[in-house]
Amino acid sequence: MNGNSRIPLGVTYGSLGVLGPSAVTEVAQSAEAAGYQSFWTVEASGTDAFSLLGAVSHAAPGLDLATGIVPIQFRGPSLTAMTAATLQALNPIRNVWIGLGVSAPGVLRQHGIQAPDRPIAMMREYVALLRECLSGESVTFEGDFWQLRRFRLAVRLEEQSPKIVIAALNPQMLKLGGEIADAVLLNYIPAAHVGEAVQHIRAGGNATIMSYVHAAVGDLSEVARSARKDLFNYAMADGYANMFRSAGFGSEVDQLRSHQADRDREGALASVTDRMIQAINFVGSQDEVADFIRNYIEAGVEYPILMPMPWGADRRLVTQLTLEAASVAVS
Repeated sequence: MNGNSRIPLGVTYGSLGVLGPSAVTEVAQSAEAAGYQSFWTVEASGTDAFSLLGAVSHAAPGLDLATGIVPIQFRGPSLTAMTAATLQALNPIRNVWIGLGVSAPGVLRQHGIQAPDRPIAMMREYVALLRECLSGESVTFEGDFWQLRRFRLAVRLEEQSPKIVIAALNPQMLKLGGEIADAVLLNYIPAAHVGEAVQHIRAGGNATIMSYVHAAVGDLSEVARSARKDLFNYAMADGYANMFRSAGFGSEVDQLRSHQADRDREGALASVTDRMIQAINFVGSQDEVADFIRNYIEAGVEYPILMPMPWGADRRLVTQLTLEAASVAVS
């Protein structure tokens, strides 16, 4: 947390890829002007996370810089340490949050990478090695997943080091994040399910509890199909599907998957109910979006991060209105 009484608020560019990389500076400047604390980027098959953060650091120097997430299968711990330390050295008074996750099998297949059969062990080893690499000491490491010999980070960090965030969905990873990370990042989680996630995190330790909060200023009747398509994609990934079931949307997930198995895409989309949309990908007025953000804070989220869903005829306007609405929730 940032030490004052105001709840910090971040924004992610992860949902805004449709605007293109060139829009990142405009969004960052709007967020900075609205009082946001941090700017987050993702890495899957589109933009490189750290390149965007470099642009943000120049366009909006008052924002902390964060990845959410970098898949640990893409970048070795030593490369992540080098990249994060470079960003930190160029922005010595800002927090740099390195959000890490075990990416979904579909994303990994695009890169020719096999999904790990021991994701918890892989994450534990990655974080341990990353911390050693960031220490600036000589690192020789023989693990199950990575091996280094006499690696020494040549970037000297004078004021502070990057902080580590683990993206987590399910109980084991939530507990691990609480134990070994500085923060745990939740995603696609209804506010009503946050309390259960917090219990798992606290069973591991005292990591800061962060969560993406998905919202759009708009009319649900006009953008419901976009919301259904988004949730469909995530419900087809086992990790998210299991979390959705735990959060009370088991019937939706089961019906969706059944229709998809029969190659009935329309039936699968129709299985995503309005109730599910409004619990996870909220669409409403600016006041309603602000209330939606507050629900997460009241449920135990210490650091909400807005994921503005750019649905509607004017994507940039929706993004701007949603940015403004969320900022009211923590003012």
